[in-house]
Formats: sequence, C-alpha cells, structure tokens
Amino acid sequence: MRRQLLPQALVVMALAVSVACGYSLAGRGSFLPPHIKTIGVPTFTNLTSIPDIERRVSDRVRSELIGRGKYKVETAATGVDAVIAGEITSIGIVPTAWNSQGLATRYQLLLTAKIEFRDTTDNRIIWSNPSMQFREDYETSATIADPNAFFGQDVNALERVATEFARSLVSAILEAF
Repeated sequence: MRRQLLPQALVVMALAVSVACGYSLAGRGSFLPPHIKTIGVPTFTNLTSIPDIERRVSDRVRSELIGRGKYKVETAATGVDAVIAGEITSIGIVPTAWNSQGLATRYQLLLTAKIEFRDTTDNRIIWSNPSMQFREDYETSATIADPNAFFGQDVNALERVATEFARSLVSAILEAF
C-alpha cells in the first residue's frame, strides 16, 4: 500500500511547489507596483513624415494592455496611476535583398521611438527607452526608397508594424525585460 501512495504523494508535492513558486504563463506576468490599476496611454507624438502612425501605434498599445486583462486603460494622462508617453522619432526603409536585375525585393523597416512609463502617484519613471527600435522585414515587388511610398503601396504594413511594436513595448514594460 505504501508503494502505491509514494508516486501520488510526489505528484501532489510537485504541484504544491510549482504553485508556490509564483509560476505564470510567459507574456502574462507583471513587475509593476500593486497600486497601478489604471494606465493612461495618450496619443504618441509623431516626428516622422508617415501620417497617422502615432494614432495606430497608440491604439495598438492600448489594445495590448487591455488584452493583458489586468489594467483599466485610458486615453488621458491625468487621473490615472501610470502613463505611457511616446514619441515616434523615425521610420526608415532599407533594401535587404535584390533580384537578378538588381532591384530590391525585400526591405527592412526600422521604427524608432522614445518611450517613458511613469508612475503618477510618486512621479517616478518605472521604465524608459530613449531609442526603442522595432525592425520588420517585408517582401515587395516594387522598388521603394521612401517610407511614405512604401506605406502607400502596402497599407497592411502600417498595421503590422503598429501591432508588433505595441506587443514588444507592452511586454518590455510589464515583464521588465
């Protein structure tokens, strides 16, 4: 009888230890102070020539925070426990692959932003990055050197960049990477 209980006891102990160690799913943890319940994400500032990128990125950051399910998210910087403020400082497009005729077929988009996450209760910066960069590769059939032309040709590229940048930003803030 004792030999049959030993494996069951080990399983119960293993479960108890894994629950006690604070295990959580990747991408769902948070190292923020417990008093932060409401986060303000005002529309970022756009210092680039790409129209509407600031609204798209700000909207995606809000959506990503809401998707985490732990925080109330506002569009204002006042009346909240913390604020994410950002400036999109540049967007560049660089060819990375060429066809046999020497025409670019693949581009790398580089979005750079200045981000600050501030606890408004004690006016303390929790996380900041003065030059957060996001890179994404895109295939295209046209030669494009200007970011405005690139986004004019591939409207979905702007959405993909905003979504992936927001995901990276929120993960960096909430998971303290």
